[in-house]
Amino acid sequence: MTSAKGIRFAAILAIGLTSGQAAGAQDLTAPSGQVVSLFDVVLEPENDMARFRFLAPELGPDNGARTFESVEGDFKWLCEMTVLPALVANDWHVDHVVISMSDKEVAFGATVPDVIQYFEGYRLNAGTCEWEMF
Repeated sequence: MTSAKGIRFAAILAIGLTSGQAAGAQDLTAPSGQVVSLFDVVLEPENDMARFRFLAPELGPDNGARTFESVEGDFKWLCEMTVLPALVANDWHVDHVVISMSDKEVAFGATVPDVIQYFEGYRLNAGTCEWEMF
């Protein structure tokens, strides 16, 4: 499916996660202990970027008190353990990745005041994820 923002892929596509399972069928336990699942991938060839969107229901004070600081380390882990293998498995070539976590699924680009969303950006360099302000 194509949109003005890029090419969208449903998370149920098999995108080569480290375990070899389909993304939509797998929960991942991140280093912080929170359980996340991939629900959307958006490729933006015009920006040389891929966006990987994860559902993280424990975010925020009402759902488990996971603040940005408490899950910050999960972003790089997700980038290196999930995103990089998915890019390689699908022969997708980008230089930048944005990883987001939200406590509820939200339409791409939407701002929903009662949904908590955290974002981090990375530059891909020699098979690693280098944090990048965006």
